[in-house]
Amino acid sequence: MMKGDSKRQWQWGNAIGYVLLPFHIDVKDNPLDYIRDAKATIDKKKQSLEAPFTYMTAKFILNTLGIGVIANLTHRVLYNATLTFSNVVGPTEEISLYGHPVAYLAPSAYGHPQALTIHFQSYMDMMTVVLAVDPNVIPDPHKLCDDIAELLKLSKEA
Repeated sequence: MMKGDSKRQWQWGNAIGYVLLPFHIDVKDNPLDYIRDAKATIDKKKQSLEAPFTYMTAKFILNTLGIGVIANLTHRVLYNATLTFSNVVGPTEEISLYGHPVAYLAPSAYGHPQALTIHFQSYMDMMTVVLAVDPNVIPDPHKLCDDIAELLKLSKEA
């Protein structure tokens, strides 16, 4: 827990920057090749200033032009995205709310324009996968979730 007399100024709340990744549709023999290619792209993006730059730009637009402009800009970015992906590292120890232990964490989003949103949330060495799908585009989301679980097992073993 943080002490009240700390000399460092701490920021509270969400500070979100995003990275736009290309979505390649390709046929590969080994499913792990998709992960290797994505990891190579993400490693390059981590070395760039794209995420901090998008955060600072959004903060500047919010402070100068207001919430309406930033809401429209965010909606346009998300509307032109194929899918959104969230990977949040959760607590490693059990947490409780008002003395009641939390069994799992499952984040989600509502009202987004994508046909597919995937949230990965870790909590106490467990991974929760939450899919938000448009049933007109993805007719069997349970199979997709099973395929993601199988892919996670394969990548963990590799």
